[in-house]
Amino acid sequence: MKLHFLGTTGYHPNNQRQTACFMLPEIGVLFDAGTGIFRARDLIETPTLDIFLSHVHLDHCIGLSFLFDVLHDKTMQRVTVHAEDRKCQAIETHLFAKDLFPVRPDFELKPINAGGSVELSDGSRLTAFSLKHPGGSLGFRVDWPDRSMAYVTDTTADANADYVKHIHGVQTLIHECYFPDGHEDLAARTGHSCLTPVAKVAAAAEVKRLHLVHVNPLDESELPFDLDSVRSIYDRAEIPRDGDTTEV
Repeated sequence: MKLHFLGTTGYHPNNQRQTACFMLPEIGVLFDAGTGIFRARDLIETPTLDIFLSHVHLDHCIGLSFLFDVLHDKTMQRVTVHAEDRKCQAIETHLFAKDLFPVRPDFELKPINAGGSVELSDGSRLTAFSLKHPGGSLGFRVDWPDRSMAYVTDTTADANADYVKHIHGVQTLIHECYFPDGHEDLAARTGHSCLTPVAKVAAAAEVKRLHLVHVNPLDESELPFDLDSVRSIYDRAEIPRDGDTTEV
């Protein structure tokens, strides 16, 4: 099963990357709805879509307002957006306030909170867990009988953080890495991560592969981080670009 990287930067798009969105087309699952969600249109192959929002800062939810075009001429039985209780309210009250977006796309909102789980269309199980971030955030883990993956964004990486136990042993870890090393104070203040702490998380959690996303949009270089600097800590890290895929 392929995971598609539709948006791999944070805060705002740049010439190379859109904001956070990741898709498993075979089971109709998206993680976050940043500006990269417009690319989902060409990948839809199921009659249902489940969109799991880590939180509702605009770079992770603004793509919900793109759904008219994403779903144009698609025959959908159901589109469900899953988010924490109060984040569901924020979507209805603010993102789709009449003065901002007068005609709401056709989707249902369904609360999911830390500790909650959802059975996905192929029988796999998604579990949500709490992340430390201003305003709060969720991480997600998906378990199949023979493999697993986790999505962790908008948090300050720490090998001793509570979320590490929730991602332990996954084959594929998608983890935010907004800053290179040297910006630890800013990372802590804004609820984001630097490279070395993310590598330490991957090592502590004994994950098989690490994909670094939600990178700083001000850096448009091919490789915004020096992965060689953390090889001694964790040596199976990659930095995907928009349009890349990985097997999960």
